[in-house]
Amino acid sequence: MTVIIFANGLLAELSWLDPILSQTSAIIAADGGAHHVVRLNLVPNIVIGDMDSLGRDIQMDLKSAGVSMSVHPSEKDETDLELALLYAFENYEDDIIIVAALGGRLDQTLGNILLLTHDKLTGRRIEIREPGQRAWLVRSETVIEGKVGDTVSLVPLGGDVKIRETNGLHWPLTNEILSVGPSRGISNIMIENEASVFVESGLLLCIHQDNSTTSKHIEVSESGN
Repeated sequence: MTVIIFANGLLAELSWLDPILSQTSAIIAADGGAHHVVRLNLVPNIVIGDMDSLGRDIQMDLKSAGVSMSVHPSEKDETDLELALLYAFENYEDDIIIVAALGGRLDQTLGNILLLTHDKLTGRRIEIREPGQRAWLVRSETVIEGKVGDTVSLVPLGGDVKIRETNGLHWPLTNEILSVGPSRGISNIMIENEASVFVESGLLLCIHQDNSTTSKHIEVSESGN
């Protein structure tokens, strides 16, 4: 089971969430992320944030449905998503999936990705999910489950990353440094249905893209324009 957090980023399509929601133990909305939950005809366990992205009517509707509202001041050090992540860590033991964390404001998108490196959010897997794509932080090692031909990108965060070894990728890395700036770790290809990455030092963002699924979502999006 997983905890799912809805951020207030872009979420045009909803059907891809069905398998995730079927394995969800709790739904947390970070402020305006509650709009996405309502679109899914679901009720969140809690809404967290300064509520600047939620109108009074929807706040009243959520309260009437028994939803807890954790209201924070607008002048705060944390983003709404950070508050939601910290709440999830303190109140649940399950891994966490974040959706609608990307798109829109560039500063918010970058900030949401960098939250994966938060020193209070260690010891549990947190994934950012998009249609056909997922990203998570690797501190020591990870297994990537996918298909031959899928794309895997390895991006250092906060400093250089030393890769001890990779397996199952077309361009292997062994005792090599991925430096911040150069794009060397982008767009590797899975040559097996399971790949692995072993990190000796540094913080590594692993991004897995299901190319067949992603292309289908792109076609759907383009057909709707």
